[in-house]
Amino acid sequence: MAAAGGKRPNILLIIGDDIGMDVTTNMYPGLIDSLVKQYGPSGHNHPKYKDIQGHPASVPTLSAFAQAGMRFTHAWAQPFCANTRTSILTGLFPANTGVLDYTGSLPQFHYSFVRDLHDKAGYATAIFGKWHIAGLGQYPGMKPKQAGFDLFQGNLNGGIQTYWRYDYQVQDDTTPADKWRTEQAPTRSLPGIAPTTYAPVVKVADAIKWITDQHTKNPDKPWFVWFAFNLSHITGQQNPNPMAVPNKDTMDETSIKEMESCGGTFGSANVGNCTDKQLMRAMTNALDTMVGRLLQTVDSLDPNTYIVYMGDNGTWMFGNKREFIDNMYITRVGRGKGTSTEAGSRVEFAIRGPKIKAGSVSDTPITGSDLAPTILELAGLTAPKMVPGLKEGSSVPMDGVSLTPILFKGAREIRDPVMGYLLSETTNPVKNNIREAAARNAQYKVLCDEKAETGSCTFYDLLDDPIEEYPLPKPASCDGYTSGKLKPADRDWNYCRLQDIVATKSFLGWKK
Repeated sequence: MAAAGGKRPNILLIIGDDIGMDVTTNMYPGLIDSLVKQYGPSGHNHPKYKDIQGHPASVPTLSAFAQAGMRFTHAWAQPFCANTRTSILTGLFPANTGVLDYTGSLPQFHYSFVRDLHDKAGYATAIFGKWHIAGLGQYPGMKPKQAGFDLFQGNLNGGIQTYWRYDYQVQDDTTPADKWRTEQAPTRSLPGIAPTTYAPVVKVADAIKWITDQHTKNPDKPWFVWFAFNLSHITGQQNPNPMAVPNKDTMDETSIKEMESCGGTFGSANVGNCTDKQLMRAMTNALDTMVGRLLQTVDSLDPNTYIVYMGDNGTWMFGNKREFIDNMYITRVGRGKGTSTEAGSRVEFAIRGPKIKAGSVSDTPITGSDLAPTILELAGLTAPKMVPGLKEGSSVPMDGVSLTPILFKGAREIRDPVMGYLLSETTNPVKNNIREAAARNAQYKVLCDEKAETGSCTFYDLLDDPIEEYPLPKPASCDGYTSGKLKPADRDWNYCRLQDIVATKSFLGWKK
């Protein structure tokens, strides 16, 4: 955190795209073994428990990164990219931003923690990569400079056309805050990586140049970088494949051998006989390599830097050549990205930096909305209690809660384990615009769809059943659950409480 009388810390936020915990379980040693035990013969004895032990990606950089700081085992994002990014920026759940799927856009009147970093704490601010907060097409919503960034180099859309040919969009000191320019994808290189337009190389090279320039030109000025990969998202161009084989020099030997074994052509969408699951692993490994290059630069320049890595939602599981989950979960089809299931909302999340104990682990439920107050406190600022709500001129309490008590003071919780809650909310254009929301506390979860008012909710104990194979029975009625007939220690009370949160706090809001 900001030292008294000293330079405020630098802060780097890295966001992976469409990469769930099933792909990155190597960041969590023992997780798969514990799930196999929990669902195997000595536990639930699920007939398909062996499916848990699948094939994650090779992520040595992220694994080492997680071991060097604090890993969070129960982190939620929102089910789609735009929902999560607006929640990170504003500290709000989707019900309070109105961004409920990948088509949504955040109006300019909303709060952005980046503006506070820039205006109140004197941070230089830049974003590299995917924005996906201004909407699609003409980008009517908040652009990066409107959010408080000095520089944006990347792509405003939710995806790119291909990984080698895409719109490269820029906001800098020559562009108004509501304008941008679009250029051809530039060619960049890094030590050991040949010149290329491959998007992750370009973005990392851009970020390294900017960060290095900050330290050269103004070493006493703190910086904040929002770095958002497009990996491992599908591309806009679907043929010959919506996925791609990364450049060979961005992968490790494990992934290179796998791509060679299935006949993929390096640096192209000519994937040979490589399956969607193999391509997900390869693309995630390329992300891991590029994270390593970024961390090498940051570590060599200034150890007074906090680094956060998180996934933006679960792994994609819809459509031909688009079913990527190959590990951790038993039931997969119909879950994953775009749903409020654990496979859609639970993501990898780790923080490293000064005074954060290496190898530490937190099992408390957290969410992407918690990053806004956390980053502000890391910078020595106090998060606002009230921020603009869904309607212009309205105000609502910030939903996010700072993680700093866990990071620095040994706290076990930042929310009451029973009364506190997280929300996961989405509409799903891929599935006939199904509307659903989930609420959880430290142990229980209720997931409801658009028919929830008539009882269409599912109930889970996430401690006993973390991958949602065994729905719990629901109480016959929740009438009067607040009268004292049921107690917080009762399972039925938890169902009633969480269903009431969905009914009153989520965008479904049939009791609002």
